[in-house]
Amino acid sequence: MSTLRLGPAPARARLAMILVHGRGGSADDMSGIAEALRLDDVAYVVPEAPGRTWYPLSFLAPIEQNEPHLSRALATLDGLVSDLAREGVAADRIGLLGFSQGACLALEYAARHARRYAAIVGLSGGLIGPPGTARDYAGSFDATPVFLGCSDVDPHIPIGRVKETAEVFGAMHASVDARIYPGMGHVINQDELAAAVSLLSAAST
Repeated sequence: MSTLRLGPAPARARLAMILVHGRGGSADDMSGIAEALRLDDVAYVVPEAPGRTWYPLSFLAPIEQNEPHLSRALATLDGLVSDLAREGVAADRIGLLGFSQGACLALEYAARHARRYAAIVGLSGGLIGPPGTARDYAGSFDATPVFLGCSDVDPHIPIGRVKETAEVFGAMHASVDARIYPGMGHVINQDELAAAVSLLSAAST
């Protein structure tokens, strides 16, 4: 797996953001998100999945059908968080932002490793697993700001899963802002980027 780094060295940055691309995407795609955020004091760590896909099937498929790829992808994010910790960046200075498959992966990782983060941003994504998946995650987000944005007609992400994700994160003591955009489709809009900038600008060191 290759990883792109942008901005200042994480140890000198106010925050470090892990950006996670969607299915068929790339680290270069997510570097465009970093540029759009225009936060020069944030370090960006941008992994690229082998074959540009984190796991083979829909995020709504039975979890075991996406193994071992899903566990490897989650371990990749955990490795990046651990790398940042070794560089002196604690979890409360680390943010996660993902789009599409990357949002699903980032949200699932965060739920399985709940703690205080700088921010969590899920763009067109939700927690992983088929309907009825038990959401018995342990831990607390300790008021971590979380933004979820999605269309009401996204062909890949059911609106019900976005709402479920917001409820789960809220129950785990995250401060959740979930916005559903009528007729938007599977894209990122300017309001979502502005919301991400707001969260990251407000995050303290």
